[in-house]
Formats: sequence, C-alpha cells, structure tokens
Amino acid sequence: MKLNWRAIPAKFRNLRVEFAVLIFLLLTGCASLKQCAYEGYNRDDWQQPQKVIESLQIRPGAVVADLGSGSGYFTFDLARAVGPTGKVYAVDIDRDMTDLVTKRAKERGASNIAVILAKPDDPLLPTRGVDLILTVDAYHHIENRVSYFANLQKYLRPDGRIAIVEFDRRASFAGLWGHYTPAEFIKREMEQAGYVLQREFDFLDRQSFLIFAPRARAQNLAPVAPADGPVQNEQTTK
Repeated sequence: MKLNWRAIPAKFRNLRVEFAVLIFLLLTGCASLKQCAYEGYNRDDWQQPQKVIESLQIRPGAVVADLGSGSGYFTFDLARAVGPTGKVYAVDIDRDMTDLVTKRAKERGASNIAVILAKPDDPLLPTRGVDLILTVDAYHHIENRVSYFANLQKYLRPDGRIAIVEFDRRASFAGLWGHYTPAEFIKREMEQAGYVLQREFDFLDRQSFLIFAPRARAQNLAPVAPADGPVQNEQTTK
C-alpha cells in the first residue's frame, strides 16, 4: 500500500522532513551536532530573527544579555542592534558553545560582545545595568524558573525588560520531545517571579514571544541611559 503523505497532518509531515535532515547531518558529518541543533534546518524561515529584533525596539548603546545564547544565532544580530557603543553578553552554561561564540566574535571583530560561562542558577552578569534580557528556546531548560527569574531582577535597569521566545506545542520536534513550555505556564511563572506581561506577539509559527517588566517598575518609568559595569567572569573576545 502506498502511503499518502498529503493525508497526514502537517505537524507529522514536518517530522518527516526534520528526521531526513537529522539523518543527512549524521551521514555528512556535521562539524558540530550541537551547533546544528541550535541553528536548525531553515531556521531563518520560521524564526524570523530580524522581525524579532525589530519588535524588541533595541536602541543604540543598549546593554543586552542573550541568555542561553547557544551558537550565537541571535547574539550577532543583537550586537548590530546595540551598535559599537552598546554591549551584548552571550550567556550559556555549555563551554563548547561559549568557546564557539568567542571564536566567532573574534573572527568577525565583534568587540561589543562579551561571552560568559554561566552557572545553571545564575547568569553571572557583571553589571546591574542591563536594558534587555532575551532568552530564545531556552526557558524549558531552566530549573526552578520562578526563583531564577526573580533573581534576574537585580541585573536589570529600572526600565529593563525580559523577552522570552519559547517553543510551544506547535513545534514538531520540540513538541515530540517535550522541549517546549506553553505560553500560559510562562505567564504564570513570570507573574510568580514578580513580573507583569507588557507585550505579546503572535507572528511566530512555532513559538510564543512574550515581553515582561518587573512588577514594581512596570508603570510610568522614565527612560534611563544605558550603563555598564566592570566585566568579570567572561571570556574576552578581543
């Protein structure tokens, strides 16, 4: 009997493609399976990184933390957004990935990127002047999320924000292996951690996209110029 792929729901047809890509990577000897996992098959098509960056409204000179930066997929776009007077902290607990981003930053001359090998329960940011913390597809990896994100408030400026882009049930591989967090869970946990939801975007097909601000500072905040502190616990990219 011939299988009719068109009769199969789109979610499972996508699995067929992604399994094929995985087999291809294994057979062709991908330089780094971790790197391939982070950067994904045709990721630009579904991730829409430029639209995500534009939605964040990052001003030149801002200080941004890329939390769970992986291979640096968003790190370098963030570095372009903040410009030469800004700073991007690429934060990850995986030394292979922090080494990779350090190497790439050196090769590209991205002197406004600092790479930090973090602890699982603390990003070890060297400044209390962060304008934006962005985490993409990493929320589900964090343990004790309420206490973790409550602790992040100490790193934020008075008008600082946290943006979370996270796989949801619509993502085929992520949904299959449980690598996702429903948006309603994120909202509830962030509320428990002391945040209020500021914005919610719906243009991503596989992910939720939420922006939060600390509850105590969420209303009537005047703009504050970006600041930076002494850099510690980081791998230099110079």
